[in-house]
Amino acid sequence: MSKHDTGGPAFPTHGSMGEVAWEGMTLRDYFAAKAPEGLISRLAGVNAGPDGYAKRAYQYADAMLSERAK
Repeated sequence: MSKHDTGGPAFPTHGSMGEVAWEGMTLRDYFAAKAPEGLISRLAGVNAGPDGYAKRAYQYADAMLSERAK
């Protein structure tokens, strides 16, 4: 599996010294989790299956992180 930019934590928390705690999901995971809502409705009738939706979700997440970095 190749390394991807994760975008850092999606919902960072701060410790008592102001440090960012890297707990929970990454921003990449959050973006990917939101993508299937639109993908499933857009691809209705296309037999993408769960693996196809998951792959596309992370492709969208990577594109969103790339655009965000510009």
